[in-house]
Amino acid sequence: MIPIDDIFRLAAGDEAAFERAALELFRFQAAACPPYREYLARIGMRPEAVGSLCEIPFLPIELFKSHDVYCGDGAPEAVFTSSATTGMTPSHHMMRSLALYEQAFRGAFRAFYGDPSHWSLYALLPNYLRRKGSSLVYMADRLIADCGSGGFYLDDYDSLLRDMTADTKPKILLGVSYALWDLAERYAPKLCDTIVMETGGMKGYREELPKETFHRILCEAFGVTAIHSEYGMAELTSQAYSQSGNRFRCPAWMQVVCRDVNDPFALLPAGSRGGLNLIDLANRWSCAFIQTQDVGQVAADGSFVVEGRIDHAEIRGCNLLVQ
Repeated sequence: MIPIDDIFRLAAGDEAAFERAALELFRFQAAACPPYREYLARIGMRPEAVGSLCEIPFLPIELFKSHDVYCGDGAPEAVFTSSATTGMTPSHHMMRSLALYEQAFRGAFRAFYGDPSHWSLYALLPNYLRRKGSSLVYMADRLIADCGSGGFYLDDYDSLLRDMTADTKPKILLGVSYALWDLAERYAPKLCDTIVMETGGMKGYREELPKETFHRILCEAFGVTAIHSEYGMAELTSQAYSQSGNRFRCPAWMQVVCRDVNDPFALLPAGSRGGLNLIDLANRWSCAFIQTQDVGQVAADGSFVVEGRIDHAEIRGCNLLVQ
C-alpha cells in the first residue's frame, strides 16, 4: 500500500497518481475492513474485478452508525462521534492514528490558509473538555495551539469580541452557523482583519435559510465581503473549504463525485445535481469511499456545492454540538 506520506504529497490535478493510490487503498480495505468487505459481497462486487476509480463502490455512510468501520489490527487511539439529537444514533469513526488525523487537517488548512502561526483562531464551539469525541473540536483545539492565539468562546460573546479587538494578528472566526447568527443578531460587530468561517447548517436550532441568504446576513452584520465554510464530518479524516460562494475545494488527497439519488451505483457527469460521494485517501484505516446523504453539484474542476440533504435523511452536523 502506498506510504501515507506519499498520499499527502499528491499534486493537485494529478489524476493518474490519485487513481493509483485510490485503487491500492480500495484493494486493501476491501479485504481488511469487515463491513466494507461484507457490503461488497452483498452487492455482488468482486474486488479483483475493479480496474478503475469509477468502478469503486461507495459505502453508505449510515453503516458508521451500526458497524465498526475499521481496518486496524489494534485498538484505535480515538473514536470520533457525530452529534445526535434525542433518538438518533451517532456515527462513530475509529481513528487508529491521531497523528494521521493531525497531518490531514494541518495539511488541508495549510493548503488553503497557509501557516497557522500567521493566524489567530477564535472558535464559537464547545471546548475540548465539554465535547470530547468531536473531530471538529479536536481539530480546532490543535489549530488554536498551532496559531498560538485565539481560543474557545461559545456563549461568551463579550470576551470573544474584547479579545478579537485587542488581537493585532489576522484572525479566523470559526463557528457553528447557529452561534454565528446569534452573534450577528445580538451584536452585529464590524470585524477587522477577520475571516468568518461557518460549518454546517442550522440543524433544527433556527430556520434553515438558503446559504446565499444566510451568508448575506452574516456579511452585513460583520462587515465582511465573503463568508468561508468548512466541510467535514466525523466519518472523514480530511476537510474541504469554501472561501466564498459555498463552493468547496478539496485537498489533493480528497475528491467528490456525484451520483444518481435513485441509483446509488450510477455516477453522474460534471455539473449534474445528485448525491455526493466522497473519496478521502486519509481514511486509511476505515473506509476511504463514502456515500453521503448530502446533495449538491460537482464541477469539472473538482470543486463542489452542497445544496442540502436527501429527503428524509437524518439531521446531522457540527451545529448539534451546541446542545
